[in-house]
Amino acid sequence: MPAITVCSDQFIVLGRKQLKALSAEGHPIAVIPHPFGLRTRDEVRAIAEQCVADIARIAVDPKAGALAGGKAAGRPARAARIEAPEDADEFDKFCIDRKWSDGLPLRPPTLDKVERMIAASGRAPDEVVAVVQPGFGAATVEGIAINAVMAGCRPEYIRTLIAAVEAFTDRRFNLQGIQATTNPATAMILVNGPVAREIGVNGHLNCLGQGTWANATLGRALRLVMQNIGGTLPGEMDRATQGQPGKYTFCCAENEADSPWEPLHVERGFSKNDSTVTLIGAAGTQNMNSHAKDAADVLRVISDSICYPTNNDYHFGGEPWLLLGPEHAEILHREGLTKAQVKRRIWELSKLPAHRFAAKDMMRLKHTRGAELGAINEDSLIPISFKPDDIAIVVAGGPGTHSVYVPTFGHTRSVTRKIV
Repeated sequence: MPAITVCSDQFIVLGRKQLKALSAEGHPIAVIPHPFGLRTRDEVRAIAEQCVADIARIAVDPKAGALAGGKAAGRPARAARIEAPEDADEFDKFCIDRKWSDGLPLRPPTLDKVERMIAASGRAPDEVVAVVQPGFGAATVEGIAINAVMAGCRPEYIRTLIAAVEAFTDRRFNLQGIQATTNPATAMILVNGPVAREIGVNGHLNCLGQGTWANATLGRALRLVMQNIGGTLPGEMDRATQGQPGKYTFCCAENEADSPWEPLHVERGFSKNDSTVTLIGAAGTQNMNSHAKDAADVLRVISDSICYPTNNDYHFGGEPWLLLGPEHAEILHREGLTKAQVKRRIWELSKLPAHRFAAKDMMRLKHTRGAELGAINEDSLIPISFKPDDIAIVVAGGPGTHSVYVPTFGHTRSVTRKIV
């Protein structure tokens, strides 16, 4: 019996694109209607019966569900040289027509600029850094350099970008899920160590906003790699229902100078003088503005702020990220709290009563976390993560009574890589 893919009709484009990327365009697909959440049990049963019939039909005659075409993938080739318009507006239209654009103006990846970028990496142009899902494109040093130039990166950024590509293709990050989900998930870059100062990645005022070249272009370059090498064009492999602005660019540094605790990379076993990049499967940002002046109040309102029933971190036992402003961090530290103690208290205070979940979501919760938590009923208290240490805390931003919650995709774990 041949292998058969089962795919809902709203994901058929993704299915076809991914099969093509895997050199399996002739692979059969059984299609079922979308969505399921609004259907009765009888309707779902009828859909399942039809799906079983389709699978049986395809098993007997694989061509009945096959897609046309099919070609084998070869070794990654060096990039071809092409003639492109010199006029900036015409060049952008040229890129849009070829689906290379993120919707913002791009810089032409001329031969001299790409070669300077490759030289700054210290690596061979045809070295494969990673294979990028869901399109399984080979991210060579040259391919990364081309997208870096298009995004506006300077040559000194390339080593950080390469480390980011290495990090987000680690299995723990779950790039496949993040790239193809209906969730607004994207890759957030967090930079630690001397490189942040050397290349000017902002971790202070407005570090998640506009105005810093390194933040903007590094995050944007990673997005172009995700799209142009990973194959996630919106509406095709990228199935985000709404998406989020962070899918253009999402990058900052930790404000190590104003942090009362050890920085993230030291917490994760690196030397203080190492430079690292951490990739986070972020679902967005939530501002937390509080003028509280004692630790108990700060912890209570932060815990209340991250505690809501549509949060994937609760559904899947995620890895919630807190970017504490220096003022909030200092209040906690002044009362003698370590970072581990802050995590423990937030983990306890943010447990969500199960009765706040929608009925359908309660069923999903029992499936996803039942093995971990045991029997779940309406009175159960659901922790935001498997354990307190899964909550990640860094200090970022400048003066002001603000911190930021970065909820995650849920099915993801951050990955930290040393920048070589």
